[in-house]
Amino acid sequence: MARTVPMRLLELMILKNDVDTVLEFLGKHGNFQFQEGTAPYTSANIEKNQQQNPDGDLFNALQSARIYLNSEDFSEDDLQAAHLPSEDDRNVAKKLIADVDALKNRELTQTAATKRISEALAEAKAFANLKVPYAELEHLSFLSLRIGRIDPSCYEEMVRAIGGRAVVVALGDDHSRVLAASSKKGRFALDTELKNFGFVSLEIPKDFKGIPEDVLSGLAKENEQAQSSLSALQEERHNFAETHETVLRALLARFSLSAQITATKNRLESTSQVYRIKGWIPYRDSREMMKELDALTESRVAIRVYRPLEVPSVLSGEEKVPVLLKHGKLVGAFERMIFSYGSPLYGNVDPTPFVALFFTLLFGIMFGDAGQGLIFLLAGILMAAKVVNVGGWNKFAPVFMAIGCSSMIMGVLTGEFFATETVLEPFAHWVTGLFGTPHAPIINLAPTNERYIQAIFGIFGVTIGIGFFINSIGLVINMVNNVSRRQWGKALFGKTGFAGAAFFWYVVVLVLRMVLLKHGVHVFDWVVIALTAFFAAFGEPFERLVDGERPVLENGGGAMIIGGVVEIIELVSTYLSCTISFVRVGAFALAHAVLGFIINMMTETVGGAGGIAVLVVGNAIVVVLEGMIVAIQVIRLQYYEFFSKFFNETGREFKPFAFEYKS
Repeated sequence: MARTVPMRLLELMILKNDVDTVLEFLGKHGNFQFQEGTAPYTSANIEKNQQQNPDGDLFNALQSARIYLNSEDFSEDDLQAAHLPSEDDRNVAKKLIADVDALKNRELTQTAATKRISEALAEAKAFANLKVPYAELEHLSFLSLRIGRIDPSCYEEMVRAIGGRAVVVALGDDHSRVLAASSKKGRFALDTELKNFGFVSLEIPKDFKGIPEDVLSGLAKENEQAQSSLSALQEERHNFAETHETVLRALLARFSLSAQITATKNRLESTSQVYRIKGWIPYRDSREMMKELDALTESRVAIRVYRPLEVPSVLSGEEKVPVLLKHGKLVGAFERMIFSYGSPLYGNVDPTPFVALFFTLLFGIMFGDAGQGLIFLLAGILMAAKVVNVGGWNKFAPVFMAIGCSSMIMGVLTGEFFATETVLEPFAHWVTGLFGTPHAPIINLAPTNERYIQAIFGIFGVTIGIGFFINSIGLVINMVNNVSRRQWGKALFGKTGFAGAAFFWYVVVLVLRMVLLKHGVHVFDWVVIALTAFFAAFGEPFERLVDGERPVLENGGGAMIIGGVVEIIELVSTYLSCTISFVRVGAFALAHAVLGFIINMMTETVGGAGGIAVLVVGNAIVVVLEGMIVAIQVIRLQYYEFFSKFFNETGREFKPFAFEYKS
């Protein structure tokens, strides 16, 4: 049986000048996982973790610049191709950040000024036609207006001085008369500034009504100029983004790489000159990696390699060796189903090939339709070719192709093609004719079948048999795992040990003998059943005895008897339920056939274009809803009936150090 990938622990002693290069090498290779507890939080490490990360600060500033410029972000590929930034890169990054900040500040200032002028113009227009004395305009909710004379030579200087707090409009070509408008809360500051430039208020007749035309035209002109200046700055930002996009993406990737390396380095054990790195690596990669590290550092690295049983923390049980599974694309697509339940222990049997087989088989039985299976197959092919992108689901493309094929095979056997029963009839006649009288379908699960009840019992018998096989494989895996760990007691005794498996197998064989061969139950049968049930239910003391654990009766004889009685009840109920549970597979197969029959009948009843619509909608509902339900049921059977036999203790998944895309 396939097992988890053999691992080795590498200990690296690296000079300070080489540590960045080595960490870059490890992160890009993606096959090295740091050992647990290699960087304990001592006072020295806490101090290192509190150190600044200059490249991290530059990265954050570059990201802010990218967001302002609305440029495309860097990608995983950019990060993988990046190298550590040089001093020239840092200078370029700082200049780019400074240029963007200057442009951003100019745009913000112009945006604020444009907003003020627009608001002033809007309110002035709103009151332009009011037939009220000009003296009453001081009651405007927003504006505070000042009209007067100044020395024309002071005009530009005055605009610069107070332009950030108020709008200044020249009321003539000679700039001798001006209008200043500010918010109500800024009127006192405005009066102070105007006084500094010798501003002399003009006397406006008390009975003058409305807002003068030259005021409105002046505000409109200022607004037009402000809008034009803002548009020019926005265009400048767009051009800047286009001309600097490539450089910005490259810098982002490099400084993201450097920031992650620095953060990792700050957590490592070190002296003033040497860093120590300890971590796990697949054994198959260890020799090649040692050669590459030696060449990379020009032999300035010391490397030691340990087997798992040579690592004290592993022997003491404080650390679990990380688990890596190695498969092809098809079987590997089912790995996440394993790790979503829990990681196997290191050195145990790899259950992924069995999961791939059982999932594909059970799904096909419950979802037998050649046309609907073809939909899953095509979806998997399109996902694998990246024609259809559905985020993280694309990695499950082989799963879709596998269940599509199994559904198509079952559909061919039951004669269903998009819920119709006539398309595959010629093929069924040809196949069945090779073995006798031609008939269609090959396996008839439709409720119109004269032998429908017999078909029901037949499909239930087949699925119970598959359930027996799956349960048995789980028991065998458990026994092999315990033997490989030299836990002989657990391998021989207990509900999932050899005693429990023998009880289960013997009872099944006995029932088959009674049903098929008409055998009776003999004394020998009762003896075997009693012995296997006893060692399965009262197996704990024997486990401790064989494995050398003391005391044998950990909680006394009374507790052993009570626990054993409970275990006998659980033993019988567990194996009975684990077997009967697979009846649902046959039930879903029959339900799928009935749904197909109903859709076909409705299609024929409606007829024409309406019938085609019924056929399309009915099949779409079945593919989406029933497909999800069947997938959930298969996963449930795997988790509760298969995994429960050998997943007594979970391990630690191998998660190698790798640089992450961080937006």
